[in-house]
Amino acid sequence: MIVQSELHNATLFQNLELLASQVVEGFISGIHKSPFHGFSAEFAEHKIYNNGESTKHIDWKLFAKTDKLYTKRYEEETNLRCHIILDNSTSMYYPELKNLDINNLNKIGFGVLAIAALMHILKKQRDAVGLSIYADKDTFYATEKGSERHHQMLLAQLNEVCNVTKLQSETKTYTYLHLIAEKLKRRSLVFLFTDMFQTETDDEQLFEALRHLKYNKHEVVLFHLLDYKKEVDFDFENTPKRFVDVETGASIDLYADTIQKAYQQSIKSYMQQLKLKCAQYRIKYIPVDVAGDFSTIFNTYMTERQNFL
Repeated sequence: MIVQSELHNATLFQNLELLASQVVEGFISGIHKSPFHGFSAEFAEHKIYNNGESTKHIDWKLFAKTDKLYTKRYEEETNLRCHIILDNSTSMYYPELKNLDINNLNKIGFGVLAIAALMHILKKQRDAVGLSIYADKDTFYATEKGSERHHQMLLAQLNEVCNVTKLQSETKTYTYLHLIAEKLKRRSLVFLFTDMFQTETDDEQLFEALRHLKYNKHEVVLFHLLDYKKEVDFDFENTPKRFVDVETGASIDLYADTIQKAYQQSIKSYMQQLKLKCAQYRIKYIPVDVAGDFSTIFNTYMTERQNFL
């Protein structure tokens, strides 16, 4: 992937946990506009009633407000195991930003905040969450747990990602996906946040690694993070620029308009191939514009959670 200019590290989110909570609350406040009408702010403490279950724990007050049946959730309940994987390669730090906030996110910032927000929901629902972060050398891995101490440890690790002082030079996506897949023993809902740009370019091996994630009956969702304005539309001023591949260091000097149409066709063809290949392997493919909001992430989570359980 060719991107403009050099990249520098961004600063930490000021309070990632608080920001994640605000993102979730903002989504819930507008939830009446979504297909999940009836899932009020109380959704984090309830689960949908399934036919055949005991009616002992049905929340009748919530039924009166929503006309839907929910049962109360208790502290000891863990109905879901969720493992979240984050691509921490150099290309994920595009666009270059010196400060991260909810209205100013690059790919890594969007991924970190989206994961923190999902963790906030999973914590409220008494579910177990695990986290993996990979790049070219070290892979962070934490198995699925539901404790407060574990939650704080994962938040600290996510915050550290945004405080990188030296960016990685390669992306060994399928190498590390295989390693992560080997560690996932119990059936889990697996979310992968990546821009799919890598220095390992064998597509067959990549999809073999994605298929490996589905072993043990895991369900896999691939969130394909891109800055649509630059990385899909190739919307740059038509002045001489040097475009640098931050994964390999290769560069090219050109006018953006010279290759814009060909680039747009190429990236859209690539995304369509990804979508079809994921469908073939029963992996849910979700393209995400990091300049947008988090509704696509949350709606996908809510749908996949209901299907998983």
